[in-house]
Amino acid sequence: MISVPANAVRLATIALLLACPARAADELRPEKVADGVYAFVADTGEISAANRGHVGNSGFIVGPTGVVVIDTGVSYRHGRRMLTAIGRVTAKPVELVVVTHAVQEFLFGNAAFEERGVAILAHSETAALMKARCAHCLDNLRPVLGDELEGTRLVLPRRQVSDTTTIEAGGRQLELLYLGWASTPGDLAVFDRTTGTLFAGGLVAVNRIPDIRDCDFEGWTRALEALRELPVKRVVPGHGAVSGAEAIRSTTDYLHALDEKINALYARSSSLLESVDNAALPAYGAWAMYATTHRQNALHRYLQLEIEELGGDPRSTALPQR
Repeated sequence: MISVPANAVRLATIALLLACPARAADELRPEKVADGVYAFVADTGEISAANRGHVGNSGFIVGPTGVVVIDTGVSYRHGRRMLTAIGRVTAKPVELVVVTHAVQEFLFGNAAFEERGVAILAHSETAALMKARCAHCLDNLRPVLGDELEGTRLVLPRRQVSDTTTIEAGGRQLELLYLGWASTPGDLAVFDRTTGTLFAGGLVAVNRIPDIRDCDFEGWTRALEALRELPVKRVVPGHGAVSGAEAIRSTTDYLHALDEKINALYARSSSLLESVDNAALPAYGAWAMYATTHRQNALHRYLQLEIEELGGDPRSTALPQR
Protein backbone atom coordinates (compact mmCIF):
# COMPACT_ATOMS: atom_id res chain seq x y z
CA MET A 1 0.00 0.00 0.00
CA ILE A 2 1.27 3.44 -0.94
CA SER A 3 1.25 5.94 1.91
CA VAL A 4 0.10 9.46 1.05
CA PRO A 5 1.23 12.23 3.40
CA ALA A 6 -1.62 13.94 5.25
CA ASN A 7 -0.51 17.35 3.96
CA ALA A 8 -0.80 16.13 0.40
CA VAL A 9 -4.37 14.94 1.03
CA ARG A 10 -5.33 18.28 2.52
CA LEU A 11 -3.77 20.20 -0.35
CA ALA A 12 -5.54 18.02 -2.91
CA THR A 13 -8.88 18.56 -1.16
CA ILE A 14 -8.40 22.32 -1.10
CA ALA A 15 -7.43 22.33 -4.77
CA LEU A 16 -10.53 20.35 -5.67
CA LEU A 17 -12.78 22.77 -3.78
CA LEU A 18 -11.13 25.76 -5.40
CA ALA A 19 -11.49 24.22 -8.83
CA CYS A 20 -15.25 23.64 -8.43
CA PRO A 21 -16.74 26.64 -6.59
CA ALA A 22 -19.30 27.31 -9.28
CA ARG A 23 -20.70 23.79 -9.06
CA ALA A 24 -21.34 24.08 -5.34
CA ALA A 25 -22.77 27.58 -5.70
CA ASP A 26 -25.00 26.54 -8.60
CA GLU A 27 -26.79 23.87 -6.61
CA LEU A 28 -30.19 24.58 -5.15
CA ARG A 29 -31.23 22.19 -2.41
CA PRO A 30 -34.99 21.75 -2.07
CA GLU A 31 -36.44 21.26 1.40
CA LYS A 32 -39.04 18.50 1.59
CA VAL A 33 -42.15 20.01 3.14
CA ALA A 34 -44.65 17.16 2.74
CA ASP A 35 -45.23 14.15 0.51
CA GLY A 36 -44.35 15.36 -2.98
CA VAL A 37 -44.02 19.00 -1.84
CA TYR A 38 -40.70 20.87 -1.84
CA ALA A 39 -39.54 24.42 -1.14
CA PHE A 40 -36.47 26.41 -2.11
CA VAL A 41 -35.99 28.57 0.98
CA ALA A 42 -34.13 31.79 0.26
CA ASP A 43 -32.06 34.33 2.13
CA THR A 44 -34.18 36.91 3.99
CA GLY A 45 -31.99 39.95 3.37
CA GLU A 46 -31.85 42.43 0.53
CA ILE A 47 -30.98 41.42 -3.02
CA SER A 48 -27.21 41.42 -3.36
CA ALA A 49 -24.39 39.97 -5.44
CA ALA A 50 -23.55 37.68 -2.51
CA ASN A 51 -26.97 35.98 -2.47
CA ARG A 52 -27.41 36.34 -6.25
CA GLY A 53 -30.86 37.75 -5.69
CA HIS A 54 -32.20 34.58 -4.10
CA VAL A 55 -34.36 36.30 -1.48
CA GLY A 56 -37.81 35.00 -2.41
CA ASN A 57 -38.99 31.46 -1.71
CA SER A 58 -40.24 29.18 -4.43
CA GLY A 59 -41.10 25.50 -4.65
CA PHE A 60 -42.68 22.64 -6.52
CA ILE A 61 -45.29 19.94 -6.13
CA VAL A 62 -44.81 16.51 -7.67
CA GLY A 63 -47.98 14.80 -8.83
CA PRO A 64 -48.60 11.37 -10.40
CA THR A 65 -47.85 12.63 -13.91
CA GLY A 66 -45.88 15.85 -13.56
CA VAL A 67 -44.65 18.82 -11.59
CA VAL A 68 -46.16 22.21 -10.72
CA VAL A 69 -43.69 24.98 -9.88
CA ILE A 70 -44.63 27.91 -7.67
CA ASP A 71 -42.59 31.06 -8.48
CA THR A 72 -39.32 31.04 -10.42
CA GLY A 73 -36.80 33.31 -8.72
CA VAL A 74 -34.94 36.41 -9.76
CA SER A 75 -33.14 35.33 -12.93
CA TYR A 76 -32.99 33.00 -15.90
CA ARG A 77 -29.99 31.30 -14.30
CA HIS A 78 -31.95 30.78 -11.10
CA GLY A 79 -34.75 29.20 -13.09
CA ARG A 80 -32.24 26.86 -14.70
CA ARG A 81 -30.90 25.93 -11.26
CA MET A 82 -34.45 25.18 -10.15
CA LEU A 83 -35.00 22.87 -13.12
CA THR A 84 -31.76 21.02 -12.34
CA ALA A 85 -32.73 20.59 -8.70
CA ILE A 86 -36.21 19.39 -9.63
CA GLY A 87 -34.64 16.89 -12.01
CA ARG A 88 -32.66 15.42 -9.12
CA VAL A 89 -35.91 14.77 -7.25
CA THR A 90 -38.09 13.45 -10.08
CA ALA A 91 -37.91 12.59 -13.76
CA LYS A 92 -41.48 13.74 -14.27
CA PRO A 93 -41.94 16.78 -16.53
CA VAL A 94 -42.68 20.26 -15.28
CA GLU A 95 -46.19 20.97 -16.56
CA LEU A 96 -47.05 24.35 -15.08
CA VAL A 97 -45.58 27.41 -13.35
CA VAL A 98 -47.74 29.53 -11.05
CA VAL A 99 -46.47 33.06 -10.37
CA THR A 100 -48.01 34.20 -7.09
CA HIS A 101 -47.43 37.96 -7.34
CA ALA A 102 -45.62 40.68 -9.27
CA VAL A 103 -42.44 41.16 -7.24
CA GLN A 104 -39.06 40.82 -8.92
CA GLU A 105 -37.54 38.00 -6.85
CA PHE A 106 -40.40 35.67 -7.77
CA LEU A 107 -40.75 35.88 -11.53
CA PHE A 108 -37.65 36.51 -13.63
CA GLY A 109 -36.83 32.80 -13.79
CA ASN A 110 -39.85 32.40 -16.08
CA ALA A 111 -37.68 32.41 -19.20
CA ALA A 112 -35.96 29.16 -18.17
CA PHE A 113 -39.34 27.43 -18.01
CA GLU A 114 -40.77 29.03 -21.14
CA GLU A 115 -37.88 27.70 -23.23
CA ARG A 116 -38.86 24.22 -22.04
CA GLY A 117 -42.43 24.83 -23.26
CA VAL A 118 -43.86 25.06 -19.73
CA ALA A 119 -47.11 27.03 -19.36
CA ILE A 120 -46.92 30.02 -17.01
CA LEU A 121 -50.00 31.12 -15.06
CA ALA A 122 -50.79 34.13 -12.87
CA HIS A 123 -53.69 36.31 -11.88
CA SER A 124 -54.64 38.83 -14.58
CA GLU A 125 -53.77 41.73 -12.25
CA THR A 126 -50.31 40.26 -11.70
CA ALA A 127 -49.80 39.94 -15.44
CA ALA A 128 -50.83 43.58 -15.91
CA LEU A 129 -48.49 44.78 -13.17
CA MET A 130 -45.61 42.75 -14.58
CA LYS A 131 -46.17 44.32 -17.99
CA ALA A 132 -46.33 47.82 -16.51
CA ARG A 133 -43.20 47.78 -14.39
CA CYS A 134 -41.05 44.67 -14.48
CA ALA A 135 -38.84 45.74 -17.37
CA HIS A 136 -37.89 48.71 -15.20
CA CYS A 137 -37.24 46.35 -12.28
CA LEU A 138 -34.84 44.38 -14.45
CA ASP A 139 -32.94 47.54 -15.37
CA ASN A 140 -32.54 48.31 -11.67
CA LEU A 141 -31.31 44.81 -10.90
CA ARG A 142 -28.52 44.75 -13.49
CA PRO A 143 -26.03 46.95 -11.59
CA VAL A 144 -26.51 44.78 -8.48
CA LEU A 145 -26.53 41.26 -9.95
CA GLY A 146 -24.41 41.69 -13.08
CA ASP A 147 -23.64 38.37 -14.80
CA GLU A 148 -26.30 36.56 -12.77
CA LEU A 149 -28.85 38.21 -15.05
CA GLU A 150 -27.35 36.84 -18.26
CA GLY A 151 -30.23 35.52 -20.36
CA THR A 152 -32.84 37.06 -18.07
CA ARG A 153 -35.84 38.70 -19.71
CA LEU A 154 -39.41 39.46 -18.83
CA VAL A 155 -41.76 36.61 -19.73
CA LEU A 156 -45.41 37.35 -19.11
CA PRO A 157 -47.87 34.61 -18.09
CA ARG A 158 -50.02 33.47 -20.99
CA ARG A 159 -52.48 31.63 -18.76
CA GLN A 160 -54.43 33.91 -16.45
CA VAL A 161 -57.12 33.57 -13.82
CA SER A 162 -59.31 36.24 -12.31
CA ASP A 163 -60.72 34.47 -9.27
CA THR A 164 -60.24 31.48 -6.98
CA THR A 165 -60.17 28.28 -8.99
CA THR A 166 -59.24 24.63 -8.65
CA ILE A 167 -56.89 23.22 -11.27
CA GLU A 168 -55.52 19.80 -12.01
CA ALA A 169 -51.88 19.76 -13.08
CA GLY A 170 -49.35 16.99 -12.84
CA GLY A 171 -52.25 14.73 -11.90
CA ARG A 172 -52.79 16.65 -8.66
CA GLN A 173 -55.63 18.96 -7.67
CA LEU A 174 -54.51 22.36 -6.42
CA GLU A 175 -56.52 25.36 -5.26
CA LEU A 176 -55.45 28.76 -6.56
CA LEU A 177 -56.79 31.23 -4.02
CA TYR A 178 -57.51 34.82 -4.97
CA LEU A 179 -58.72 36.73 -1.93
CA GLY A 180 -58.75 40.20 -3.47
CA TRP A 181 -56.16 42.94 -3.58
CA ALA A 182 -53.95 42.15 -0.59
CA SER A 183 -50.15 42.58 -0.56
CA THR A 184 -50.41 43.25 -4.31
CA PRO A 185 -53.41 43.58 -6.64
CA GLY A 186 -53.10 40.03 -7.98
CA ASP A 187 -51.97 37.88 -5.05
CA LEU A 188 -52.47 34.15 -5.50
CA ALA A 189 -51.87 31.51 -2.86
CA VAL A 190 -51.54 27.87 -3.85
CA PHE A 191 -53.16 25.35 -1.50
CA ASP A 192 -52.48 21.63 -1.73
CA ARG A 193 -55.36 20.31 0.33
CA THR A 194 -54.02 16.75 0.17
CA THR A 195 -51.04 17.64 2.39
CA GLY A 196 -52.39 20.84 3.96
CA THR A 197 -49.53 22.84 2.41
CA LEU A 198 -50.05 26.50 1.57
CA PHE A 199 -47.67 28.36 -0.73
CA ALA A 200 -48.60 31.82 0.53
CA GLY A 201 -46.61 34.00 -1.87
CA GLY A 202 -46.68 37.66 -0.88
CA LEU A 203 -49.42 37.16 1.71
CA VAL A 204 -47.19 35.76 4.46
CA ALA A 205 -43.65 36.49 5.65
CA VAL A 206 -41.86 34.70 8.51
CA ASN A 207 -39.45 36.68 10.71
CA ARG A 208 -39.11 39.25 7.92
CA ILE A 209 -40.94 42.56 7.69
CA PRO A 210 -43.58 42.32 4.94
CA ASP A 211 -43.60 45.15 2.41
CA ILE A 212 -46.88 47.10 2.26
CA ARG A 213 -46.07 49.49 -0.60
CA ASP A 214 -48.37 47.76 -3.13
CA CYS A 215 -51.05 46.68 -0.71
CA ASP A 216 -54.69 47.24 0.02
CA PHE A 217 -54.18 47.29 3.79
CA GLU A 218 -57.66 46.24 4.81
CA GLY A 219 -57.81 43.74 1.96
CA TRP A 220 -54.59 42.11 3.15
CA THR A 221 -55.84 41.64 6.69
CA ARG A 222 -59.11 40.19 5.35
CA ALA A 223 -57.17 37.79 3.13
CA LEU A 224 -55.10 36.59 6.06
CA GLU A 225 -58.24 35.98 8.11
CA ALA A 226 -59.63 33.90 5.24
CA LEU A 227 -56.43 31.84 5.09
CA ARG A 228 -56.73 31.10 8.80
CA GLU A 229 -60.04 29.38 8.11
CA LEU A 230 -58.36 26.78 5.89
CA PRO A 231 -57.06 23.43 7.22
CA VAL A 232 -53.45 24.55 6.76
CA LYS A 233 -50.73 22.38 8.29
CA ARG A 234 -47.66 23.94 6.69
CA VAL A 235 -46.95 27.35 5.18
CA VAL A 236 -44.29 28.13 2.60
CA PRO A 237 -44.15 31.92 2.95
CA GLY A 238 -42.90 34.29 0.31
CA HIS A 239 -40.01 35.13 2.62
CA GLY A 240 -38.68 33.20 5.59
CA ALA A 241 -38.64 29.64 6.85
CA VAL A 242 -41.28 27.00 6.19
CA SER A 243 -43.60 27.15 9.18
CA GLY A 244 -46.90 26.00 10.60
CA ALA A 245 -50.23 27.78 10.25
CA GLU A 246 -49.17 30.20 13.01
CA ALA A 247 -47.13 32.06 10.37
CA ILE A 248 -50.39 33.50 9.03
CA ARG A 249 -51.17 34.98 12.44
CA SER A 250 -47.68 36.46 12.87
CA THR A 251 -48.02 38.45 9.64
CA THR A 252 -51.49 39.60 10.75
CA ASP A 253 -50.09 40.68 14.11
CA TYR A 254 -47.38 42.80 12.50
CA LEU A 255 -49.87 44.55 10.21
CA HIS A 256 -52.19 45.26 13.13
CA ALA A 257 -49.29 46.59 15.25
CA LEU A 258 -48.15 48.86 12.41
CA ASP A 259 -51.70 50.10 11.86
CA GLU A 260 -52.29 50.86 15.54
CA LYS A 261 -48.98 52.71 15.86
CA ILE A 262 -49.45 54.90 12.79
CA ASN A 263 -53.12 55.58 13.53
CA ALA A 264 -52.18 56.77 17.03
CA LEU A 265 -49.47 59.06 15.68
CA TYR A 266 -51.74 60.37 12.94
CA ALA A 267 -54.50 61.10 15.44
CA ARG A 268 -52.04 63.22 17.44
CA SER A 269 -51.39 65.28 14.29
CA SER A 270 -47.81 64.13 14.06
CA SER A 271 -46.19 65.05 10.77
CA LEU A 272 -45.19 62.40 8.27
CA LEU A 273 -41.51 62.48 9.21
CA GLU A 274 -42.25 62.60 12.95
CA SER A 275 -44.51 59.58 12.57
CA VAL A 276 -41.89 57.60 10.66
CA ASP A 277 -39.26 58.49 13.26
CA ASN A 278 -41.57 57.45 16.12
CA ALA A 279 -43.01 54.30 14.58
CA ALA A 280 -40.68 51.83 16.29
CA LEU A 281 -42.11 48.38 17.02
CA PRO A 282 -39.47 46.74 19.26
CA ALA A 283 -41.28 43.40 19.22
CA TYR A 284 -40.34 43.11 15.54
CA GLY A 285 -36.86 44.61 15.76
CA ALA A 286 -35.16 41.26 15.22
CA TRP A 287 -37.06 40.52 12.01
CA ALA A 288 -35.06 40.77 8.80
CA MET A 289 -35.42 44.09 6.93
CA TYR A 290 -36.72 45.89 10.02
CA ALA A 291 -34.32 48.82 9.68
CA THR A 292 -35.38 49.60 6.13
CA THR A 293 -38.75 48.09 5.25
CA HIS A 294 -40.47 48.95 8.53
CA ARG A 295 -39.66 52.65 8.07
CA GLN A 296 -40.97 52.50 4.52
CA ASN A 297 -44.11 50.78 5.78
CA ALA A 298 -44.66 53.51 8.36
CA LEU A 299 -44.40 56.13 5.62
CA HIS A 300 -46.79 54.31 3.30
CA ARG A 301 -49.36 53.64 6.01
CA TYR A 302 -49.34 57.32 7.02
CA LEU A 303 -49.91 58.36 3.40
CA GLN A 304 -52.73 55.84 3.10
CA LEU A 305 -54.47 57.33 6.15
CA GLU A 306 -54.01 60.83 4.76
CA ILE A 307 -55.56 59.86 1.43
CA GLU A 308 -58.45 58.10 3.19
CA GLU A 309 -59.17 61.26 5.18
CA LEU A 310 -59.32 63.25 1.94
CA GLY A 311 -61.77 60.75 0.47
CA GLY A 312 -59.34 59.16 -1.95
CA ASP A 313 -58.33 55.57 -2.61
CA PRO A 314 -55.45 54.65 -0.25
CA ARG A 315 -54.27 52.05 -2.73
CA SER A 316 -53.11 54.91 -4.95
CA THR A 317 -49.88 54.95 -2.91
CA ALA A 318 -48.94 51.66 -4.58
CA LEU A 319 -45.91 52.28 -6.76
CA PRO A 320 -46.22 51.61 -10.50
CA GLN A 321 -42.51 50.76 -10.62
CA ARG A 322 -39.88 49.45 -8.23
